Amino acid sequence: MTENKLIIGTAPDSWGVWFADDPQQTPWRRFLDEVAESGYRWIELGPYGYLPAEPAELAEELAQRNLKISAGTVFTAFHRGAEQWQAAWEPARRVAELTAALGGQHIVVIPAMWRDDVTGQAVESGTLDAAAWQSLVDGHNKLGTVLQQEFGLQQQFHSHADSHVCAQPEIERFLKDTDPETVTLCLDTGHAEYGGASSVELIRKYPERIGYLHLKQVDPNILATVRAQNLTWAAANLAGVMTEPPSGLPDLREVIDAVEALNRPIFGIVEQDMYPCDFAKPMPIAKRTKDYLLSCGSRTRLA
Repeated sequence: MTENKLIIGTAPDSWGVWFADDPQQTPWRRFLDEVAESGYRWIELGPYGYLPAEPAELAEELAQRNLKISAGTVFTAFHRGAEQWQAAWEPARRVAELTAALGGQHIVVIPAMWRDDVTGQAVESGTLDAAAWQSLVDGHNKLGTVLQQEFGLQQQFHSHADSHVCAQPEIERFLKDTDPETVTLCLDTGHAEYGGASSVELIRKYPERIGYLHLKQVDPNILATVRAQNLTWAAANLAGVMTEPPSGLPDLREVIDAVEALNRPIFGIVEQDMYPCDFAKPMPIAKRTKDYLLSCGSRTRLA
């Protein structure tokens, strides 16, 4: 991926997959078949264990469909203290091994949410004190260093709804406090908008920190209800806060223009948060979204 272009891919999330094993989710073979039929060439691993975890088996399944891996995904809770390192590293190591074995170059890292992503129940405070914030920063600096040294992978930090890094001031503070060599941003345009952050402003203000993209939009009318009623992410997701482009915000044409101006290759992975959903729903949306995104930029490609 040496040419300066935005590579469009997709992820299990766009097929309603949030967990390693759940009967409400599209079976993994159907997911891979439909991704290939939709025209995509790059995917993320999704939750570890959803796709086969044995490298040779998964490599064969991908090769049969002309698919490649852009990134794996891990979850952390470093703000809870130094003892969280081991709890995070063991699953992260497995994901990193599989990602690297399949030629992926990135690990998307999602911080723990302070409200449960399914029930919406608060599990801790929504704000961090100075010590907890420093633990968050230290943990991600260490994780990024180890991922680079042991696997040659780049950490892409994913700010997230109902996490402690969601709004623009939090994202900017996190970027300021973390090591730019080991921590770059998986800019999720939908979650940024959800938190009131401007994706375009972040790209222009911190161009060197934008390492990866998740492309999605929010429905502004539903988002207004979420804010007015202080709905949880779980409730907002069920209400359909994430919507099919180009009907929502932010304007992805503006985002893609800003990304192409970075003048370096970068992945833009489509994510359509819609767990749970009917199995017939994802593929038509995936096709339409792919076609729309390819129309947005002069250097936006599938491979």
